[in-house]
Amino acid sequence: MKSIIKIYNMNTSEDISNINLAISNNQGVIACQINSESKQVEIIYDDYFITVDNLIESIEEAGYAVV
Repeated sequence: MKSIIKIYNMNTSEDISNINLAISNNQGVIACQINSESKQVEIIYDDYFITVDNLIESIEEAGYAVV
């Protein structure tokens, strides 16, 4: 499964690292590509283990706003 999530308050390289860590800590995440210009994260994951709602929750728990 592939999802694109837009993150409102991703501005610095530290933000990118924090978001990458929050996403990759979930079981079932296969790949994660972050585009800082468009403030979008493209995630490829196995939906047997995780849902897009779980991914959004992980990002929000790290302190970021999902649009």
